Amino acid sequence: MNDRIATSLHTGLLIAILGMLTWASGLPTLFPSLGPSAFVLAMFPESEASNPKRVIGSHVLGVVAGFLAYHLFAPGIVVTGPIPPFSLVGLRLAVSSVVAIVLTVTGMLHFGIRHPPACATTLIVALGLLPTVSDGVVIVVAVVVIVAVQLLLLRIDEFLGDVTNTSLS
Repeated sequence: MNDRIATSLHTGLLIAILGMLTWASGLPTLFPSLGPSAFVLAMFPESEASNPKRVIGSHVLGVVAGFLAYHLFAPGIVVTGPIPPFSLVGLRLAVSSVVAIVLTVTGMLHFGIRHPPACATTLIVALGLLPTVSDGVVIVVAVVVIVAVQLLLLRIDEFLGDVTNTSLS
């Protein structure tokens, strides 16, 4: 199969699993930063970029950093529409976002687990879109699910490769 089509379908499958989980549970297991994570897993399945420690760890850092920044600077505020220019609400969300990004990037660099989509995760939390502890748990569970599905797909692919190579020998 064409690599472009395979990567597209692989990415779609990872997101579809989360879509089904969201549909079945009613929990927000589908959120914007998982699209880029799914693409990285599908496009670079054997690379360091898809290392489970890197993917999961960076999103955990993003959740923790976003949670801390949000609850320090913008608790109770949610960015879902226009914010008045030069408002205190807008400033608090901006500070929350900057602090969350700085903490996330610092953590990723310190621990050697760079995964850029985690910067989107930290903004999702820091902007009040998923700001609770239970939201953070759902985010981490969703990341673990796509990484687990990815690992399962790699094992299946490896097994099928072994079966094909054995039958051709």
